[in-house]
Order: sequence, then C-alpha cells, then structure tokens
Amino acid sequence: MKTLFSLFVIPCTLLADECYQFQRPLMGTEFKITTYAPTKAQAETAAEEAFAEAEKINAVGSDYIADSELLGLSKKPINAPIPVSPLLHRLVSEAKNMAALTDGAFDPTLGPLTKLWRESRRRHTLPTDATLAAAKNASGHQHLACDPYNKTLTLTKLGMRLDLGGIAKGQAADAMLAVFIKYDLHSTSITAGGDVRLGDPPPGKKGWQVGVRTFDKNQESSTLTLSNCAVSTSGDLQQRIEIDGISYAHIIDPQTGLGLTKNPVAATVIAPTATQSDALATACCVLPPAAAKKLISRIPECILHLPATASEPP
Repeated sequence: MKTLFSLFVIPCTLLADECYQFQRPLMGTEFKITTYAPTKAQAETAAEEAFAEAEKINAVGSDYIADSELLGLSKKPINAPIPVSPLLHRLVSEAKNMAALTDGAFDPTLGPLTKLWRESRRRHTLPTDATLAAAKNASGHQHLACDPYNKTLTLTKLGMRLDLGGIAKGQAADAMLAVFIKYDLHSTSITAGGDVRLGDPPPGKKGWQVGVRTFDKNQESSTLTLSNCAVSTSGDLQQRIEIDGISYAHIIDPQTGLGLTKNPVAATVIAPTATQSDALATACCVLPPAAAKKLISRIPECILHLPATASEPP
C-alpha cells in the first residue's frame, strides 16, 4: 500500500481552454487527471472512460470489496486451476512477475498477513505467535501459479489470500493513461495517491513537475521533471502505529509478517510503467538500502531515490 498523497502533480500553467483537470475518490485515495485537449468535451469523454477502467480494476482486484473476484479466490479449492476473467489474470500475473523480480520483497500473496495486520492495528495488539505463523505459512508467491494459456490461477496453500494493494493503483494509472493515448491526448498525467503516470510533457514544457514528499507532510523533499514514465513513492509518511512501545509502518515485512519497524521509511522509484514503479517502491522500502539499490540497478530504465536518512549503508 502506498502513503496517501506522498506524490502529487504540481498544477500546470493553464493555457486558454487547453488544460483540464478531473479528480475522483477511488481505491482509498484521490485519483487526479491533468490533460491537455483541444476541447473540454474530448477531455471529459476520455476522463470518464479512464475512471471507468480504474473502477473495473478496483471491482475485480480489491481485497476490501467482499464480493470481488480476487477475494473469491480464497474460497476456492487449493491445488486446482481456477478460471478467472482476463482482467484479473493479467493483474495477478503482473503482480506475480514483480514478486519474482524482487525475490518476494513485493508479494501479492501476503493477503493473510495483510488481513492479520489490519486487525492488529485496529486492536493495538500484536497477533499471537501461532496465528502469525499460520498466516506466514499461507503466504508466498511461489505457491501461486498462473497459466497464461488457459487463464487460470492455482493456489497451492490452504488459507491463501491475494492482496494487490501494492500494485493495483499503478496498474489503474497505466490503464487510465492508455485511454488518453487512445484518444490521442498524449499530454496527460494520472496521479493515484503515491503513484504518478506521465505521458508527453505539457505544451511548451520539458516535462511534468512532480513534487516528492517523504518525511514531511507539508514540504516536498525534491521536485522531479519527468515525462513518458511513472514515479511512485512508498513509505510511512501518513501511516504508523505504536504497539507495546514499538512503532510499526503499514508496509508489511514478508520476513516477520508484521509492519516494518525501521523508521523512517521511504523510497521513490522511477520506471517505464506505474505497475513497475508501484511494486518496486514497496519492495525498496522492505529491503535494506544496499539491497534496494542492487535490485533497481538490474532493471532497465529504473531509477531509485532514497532519502538521505535511508541511503546510509544498512
């Protein structure tokens, strides 16, 4: 999951009926669109279709909506291929690929731990060792199989539950920008909480001005000028909780099954797509700084920014 509003698009300079902005609450945050279009009608048409695409992803892949297709998987028998919609198969397959790429630092099968950690945060009480062990045993991307030909998913551990919270907003942002490109509205920016997907620069500009907030809610730590890429910031800026005198982030450490205890936590990743940057930013918060740098160095066209306090050797 991403820190709400850790990244934002600095408002563009309006050019006589060319710049249009839209926003809508979605996936627990605010989605914002800034686009340059010949007419308001064109911008509105594209925006409505783009929001509809994001709504589809949320309806299918949310682990908050009780009747979502994603949550329905946990009710199916294990070790049996489960036919799913093409959309859900794509979302889960992309997430599994990112899990393999990050060696599990990002993992869409942490649903049992996510559910348990939400309960712990709500009750301000850590789970018992036995409960935590059971949730950890039901997690692990190696226990999820995706068949690209038959569009099936197979869960091989009893109690498995998928969670796309660390990648779904990025996937939605990519899908939304694709709509604007289809309408030939290439100068468009999509902001989804801590994830930003950028098309061509605004007219007459070198790029979009993207402000990054890491440890201060009221002040940017840096401003990036970017286009035709994605940038995501993950961290504990908005969400930390103290239990038994220990401060925990909302981001789960796959090794412990609990929220990260290192403080502060933040990582910003620039990547070709928001699907990549979203998942990688989470992974880079989980990993020690040196390991995070090594991971990103192996991935073409990706750049990692760590705040000064997080960039010291582990």
